[in-house]
Amino acid sequence: MTQEHATPEAPQVTVRGEGRLEVDPELARIWVAVSARGPDRSATLADLTRRNTLVLDLVKAQGSAVEKLETGSFSISPELTRKGRGERVHAFHGRVRVTAELTDFTVLGELVTRLADLELTSVDGPWWSLRPASPSYAEARRLAVTEAVARARAYAEALGTSLDSLLELSDAASADPLRPTRAAFGSAAVAYSAEGVADAPPLDLEPQRQTVTAEVVARFTMRPPAL
Repeated sequence: MTQEHATPEAPQVTVRGEGRLEVDPELARIWVAVSARGPDRSATLADLTRRNTLVLDLVKAQGSAVEKLETGSFSISPELTRKGRGERVHAFHGRVRVTAELTDFTVLGELVTRLADLELTSVDGPWWSLRPASPSYAEARRLAVTEAVARARAYAEALGTSLDSLLELSDAASADPLRPTRAAFGSAAVAYSAEGVADAPPLDLEPQRQTVTAEVVARFTMRPPAL
């Protein structure tokens, strides 16, 4: 598209507008790692399967509070030890990682406590976030446009004139102006393990507020001012 150039008859003003919101998170993500170890491969795999089933059953029992439940990775590997001139399998290590996203934070504290109480199970999180289609993103864009118009109008009024027409409106150059910062996702995540957790009361987890920003660049023409 050909860019229109400013002229004395159609002067232009280019401004930036920013929208910024502090909102409550919509999702909480936790990672659950289940482990098993033993001298026999089949027995280790059976232990791992049993513990993984317990984790899945606990999460699924939360019903509609669970937005997503996924198995991220599975591994079982031998641990070798040297004896004499050769190598022998000393033990087998198994591990499964599960990711769960919840929308009801009232059950989160009790869930992570019960998960951490399981044998050879660890829990990382929560990571707080918004849904990709959250209305907060659209609201941040609306605030950014409103600010851009108000700023351009203030410049025009300072010259004793007014805005005439909008020539261009675009997102400000950035990788992703609407993406919450890393800290907003809960980078200071807490890890829990089963050791010493038995009979512990539910954790009191306070949702971390999310910062959503949008920035636009707008270009307007103005009616010629009388200078």
